[in-house]
Parts: sequence; structure tokens; C-alpha cells
Amino acid sequence: MNKHPNTDDFFATVAEKSHGAALRGDYTHADAEYVVKQDWHAYTLEQHALWRRLYQRQADLVPGRACDEFLKGMAKLDAADGIPDLTQASEILFAATGWRLVAVPGLVPELTFFTHLAHRRFPVTVWLREPEEFDYIVEPDVFHDFFGHVPLLLDPVFSDYLQRYGQAGLKALKLDGLDYLARLYWYTIEFGLIQTPAGLRAYGAGILSSGGEIEYCLHSRLPRRIALRVERVMRTLYKIDTYQETYFVIPNFQQLFNATEPDFTPIYARLKALAVLPADTLLPDEVNLSLQQPVAGP
Repeated sequence: MNKHPNTDDFFATVAEKSHGAALRGDYTHADAEYVVKQDWHAYTLEQHALWRRLYQRQADLVPGRACDEFLKGMAKLDAADGIPDLTQASEILFAATGWRLVAVPGLVPELTFFTHLAHRRFPVTVWLREPEEFDYIVEPDVFHDFFGHVPLLLDPVFSDYLQRYGQAGLKALKLDGLDYLARLYWYTIEFGLIQTPAGLRAYGAGILSSGGEIEYCLHSRLPRRIALRVERVMRTLYKIDTYQETYFVIPNFQQLFNATEPDFTPIYARLKALAVLPADTLLPDEVNLSLQQPVAGP
């Protein structure tokens, strides 16, 4: 597409949510779907070196902390040497699960995001953080998007779940359900934990791309770890500027897929009559799972 999007409303919404902060990406060349060209040759030697530092730190951390599906996808993508070419990575993805990557300037509107996911396209930001942001970044950059999210797109069940999430998002736009769906995304795709035969592991991209939370979520005794129930997750607020106070745990990706298969329309209707729950809530019928306690499967 050659038509450029009208970004005025989108930027106004972002400013409203972030006390007037502006998005950092260059949106001037985005098409109507907010897709841009990844000018891979424009990345500097210093940026590739920073990528390698970020990658090596996480590569040292994820064994024994990330789920096997992530580790297998990470090995297949083999992006240790520098910022990846999204077109080349797309070829690997498409051959495995039918997904493609699309380059975007940064955050995109909800409708655009859901539309991409519903069509098995994952948006990846093209810019990389600065060296002084090595440990923390406000907006997702190419390292977060690629390292954190893309390896699991090689898993058939998880990639189907992500497409279903996109389809649910398109429907939620018409049902006043975006807040509920945002919480589901946060607590699964960004900060989800999974119980494996080898123990508790991370699968959420926000954890897997973090130098500190990947250890905290698995071994700290401070946060709650609760078996995932979709309606419970959709009621639960979350923090964006601290480590999570609660993590929701699944026994396997098939359970996550099955739990999100039903139509969310009646769920949204029920939730509108219920109060939201603080991030550190433990309900009377819930168990704060010990670090060794298994999670029941479907």
C-alpha cells in the first residue's frame, strides 16, 4: 500500500496514556497498515555490537529458565551475530507455521495490531535502544520484539493461539472488551509462565527479554504464581513499571489455546458487573503455587 495512515488520533491517544510523551519511531514512511521498510543496511556497527551484547546476556540467562519451545525457536532463528534481517527470518517462520514478520516504526494502533495478528503477521519494531537503555526501555524495540516474541512463533500451538488472540481483538473492538483483552495479553504473551516436567519456566516475551525479571519470576518468593483462568486474568490489573506481583501459570500451550477457544462475548458481559482486581490479589479459592507445585492440565 502507498497510502499513509492518519496518525493524529493514534498519537493523541498515546499522549493521553503517557502524560504527553511522544512515540519514538519514525512514522512518516509508514503505509496504511503502519508497515515500513526495514533498512537493514542502515544499522551501524555500533548498533549490531549492542544487539550482540543484549543477545549474549539473554542467551546466557534463558537455559533452565525459558521453556523448551522458546529455546528451540531461538536456535533455529540463529540471530546472535547482529540485528536480524526480518525478511530472511520471515522465510524461516513461514515455512514452519505460516507466519511472517512485518516491520513497523514502533507501537501501532490496536486495530492495526489485531489485524496483523489475525492474518499471521507479527509486527516488529525497526529501531534499537540506546546503550544507556541496556537494562530498561520504555517502548518495545527490535530486540524485545524479535528476541522475546519471534522464537515462539515457530511453535504451532502457540502461534495458533496468537492468531486467535488477534481475531478476538478485532471482535473486542466492537464489544468494549479491549481492557480485558489487554490484561490477557499482558499475563500470557508478555509475562506468562509454564509448568514443564523440568520445573517452572518462562514463555512471556517481557520476561524472556529482561535481564532481571527472568530470574525474579522463577525464584523470588515475593510474587504470586496462580493457575491461569481466563476470566480471572481479564479482571486483574497489572504494573508496567515494576516486576509483576502476580504471574499466571499454564501446564502447556494446548491448555492456553483451549482456554481461549470459547467466544469471549458472554465473558465480557459477566466481567462488566465485577470489580477489577489489584495486581497482588489472591482469591479465597486460589492457591499460591509453590515453586515445585505442578499445575493441573486440561
